[in-house]
Amino acid sequence: MELCLGTVQFGMDYGINGKQKPDLGTSLKCLDFATQNGIRAIDTATAYGTAEEIIGIFLRKKTVSRSNIYLSTKLTPNSLDDCTPEKYKEVIHDNLKKSLVTLGTDYVDAYLFHSARYAYNDAMIEALSSVVDEGLARNVGVSIYEPDEAMACLRNDKISFIQAPYSIFDHRIKDAGVLETISKKQCTLHTRSAFLQGLVLMAEGQIPHFLSKARPFVKRMDEICKALGISRIELALAYVKRETAISNLVFGVHSLEQLIQDIRYFQNDTSMDILDYVDGVFSDVDAEIVIPSLWKKDKQ
Repeated sequence: MELCLGTVQFGMDYGINGKQKPDLGTSLKCLDFATQNGIRAIDTATAYGTAEEIIGIFLRKKTVSRSNIYLSTKLTPNSLDDCTPEKYKEVIHDNLKKSLVTLGTDYVDAYLFHSARYAYNDAMIEALSSVVDEGLARNVGVSIYEPDEAMACLRNDKISFIQAPYSIFDHRIKDAGVLETISKKQCTLHTRSAFLQGLVLMAEGQIPHFLSKARPFVKRMDEICKALGISRIELALAYVKRETAISNLVFGVHSLEQLIQDIRYFQNDTSMDILDYVDGVFSDVDAEIVIPSLWKKDKQ
């Protein structure tokens, strides 16, 4: 497994408390450091504020060869909702071509639907796959949220890439057999949300009221890490890293220091006995804790 640098934090305020995005210089330093220190994959989306624009500035610097980067981006969410099937291809192509101009490249390695429900629509998938035929993308896929959506993708031979949430608190795609199934398919799986927007790294007292149900799980993880003498960052990364069906772990950072730290922790080896133990401890975390779209944020 390898790391994939996610860029939502570069393009917009992001995280449980809407942590402020870094300045352009910091974002570029992170992209430079990542690509010069073993990270080949970069993930972005049109919905990530100015993230595509920042990547475009980085790629135009030519500090790393484009062929050495696996770049994925996503169609704007809900773009096809009001289209007739005859318009799907046109809308998809127009959006991707705009992204390519912004990114400063003539192709992406993966182009994804950002609306997971499109995974069930064969006509939409067929239109999406046409960007491969025209050389605009090497692979197409879907950024999913639920195991059923992943399974729908795996039933369609046009889809060769899936991005899904998976973390020490969120075992849903494993429990549903997605990891086992994808190992038998010609399909690449990247997973995101290893830190659940920072939730798994927060002090218990810092967790917002709307996520009060998460406090016992975060407290237990902190207790385990203190007893074992390891960082919660290391444990969160190691839990995902052990899954051979996952090719890349997508993670985001707000600073160069954080990036350096995450890379170092990812390179560490964690005992399988420890990982098996925490697998059982966090085997039944409520969906409303692990799915950010279900978080009912306080209106204060």
